Amino acid sequence: EHALQHLKTTRGKINAPAISAAVTMDGTLVWAGANGWSDVKHRRPATPDTRFRIGSTSKGVTSAVLARLVDQESIELNRPIGTYFPDLPNPRWQHMTTRQLASHTAGLPHYKENTDMLGLYQTLALNKRYTNVENALNVFDSSELLFEPGTKYSYSSFGTVLLSAVMQRATNTPFLTLAKQQVTTPLNLTSIKAEFEVDDKEPLAHFYWNDKGRSKLVKEWRSVDLSHRLAGGGFVSTSSDLARLGAGFMDDAFISKTTRERFWTALPLPDGSQPPYNYAVGWRVITHDFGDGIGEIRVANHGGVSRGAQSWLMMLPDFNMAVAVNINSNTDVFWDFASVSMDIARVFILHAKRIKSIRIPGSTD
Repeated sequence: EHALQHLKTTRGKINAPAISAAVTMDGTLVWAGANGWSDVKHRRPATPDTRFRIGSTSKGVTSAVLARLVDQESIELNRPIGTYFPDLPNPRWQHMTTRQLASHTAGLPHYKENTDMLGLYQTLALNKRYTNVENALNVFDSSELLFEPGTKYSYSSFGTVLLSAVMQRATNTPFLTLAKQQVTTPLNLTSIKAEFEVDDKEPLAHFYWNDKGRSKLVKEWRSVDLSHRLAGGGFVSTSSDLARLGAGFMDDAFISKTTRERFWTALPLPDGSQPPYNYAVGWRVITHDFGDGIGEIRVANHGGVSRGAQSWLMMLPDFNMAVAVNINSNTDVFWDFASVSMDIARVFILHAKRIKSIRIPGSTD
């Protein structure tokens, strides 16, 4: 009840048509809620089964695939990607590593920094379908690098797209098939898929423009195809399945503790500084003070902004908890939306603490 009220309050503040959230604890989904409209015109309410575009939270899905391949010794984080993909379309990519691609230190551009003019046009037009991730490389394969790989940090979804193509080559398995085999099928995450894979019977939210949350007037976003950025920003999901993804990432039986710590440990840059937000291998890792006697907690997370949608997934390993939140519009300040995850987490942490403080009379536990 308290968690749902937080959703309703946040939805009102940011003028989102719909908001959805979910929580897992100890690997189990313990709560999922939604408020508002997945389809404003037809007054179709959002439910926990509503899928949203998750934007760059897609990198969490891709990171889980990579972690599984590292555990299986199919890929080594520090090996040049040219050993897996010898006929790369840009020879300057040969000596990049999968770690650099996943940690945004490879020197690849982000969307607006792309100097491949035809590719830049495609990221604006958003009207072409890419069913093979290797074909999506032509969106940026002639772009200049921003810096020598490994020397600096610069956020790049194209780096994650290239990473997906490298994993595809390393395993000789189409990336979407690989994601199913390694992550979504073992964890039963049936809603996580490419948007173009969603059929008419599956509840996909409509996506809206509302002047970045400043206006209650909403209009539906134009039709777009985000398949060129699939691994870095093109998946859809329910909040429940995102939270379950977080639970899976914290499960030693799914991803080894050693690999998980490698993925959650940001390496210093050559100048000795840490990457922004301690960006590690596909995840940002921060500490957050939850107050209420909870104190500072380690939080591994990734957010996403897409066309008419925002997404946030965080994992709190100290409590074996994951929280996911989604909306079908945008805000001007991302944290105006994502901060509700902290309120929801606090509700469940305090509840868990109360439960653990109760002792059955006569118990020796």
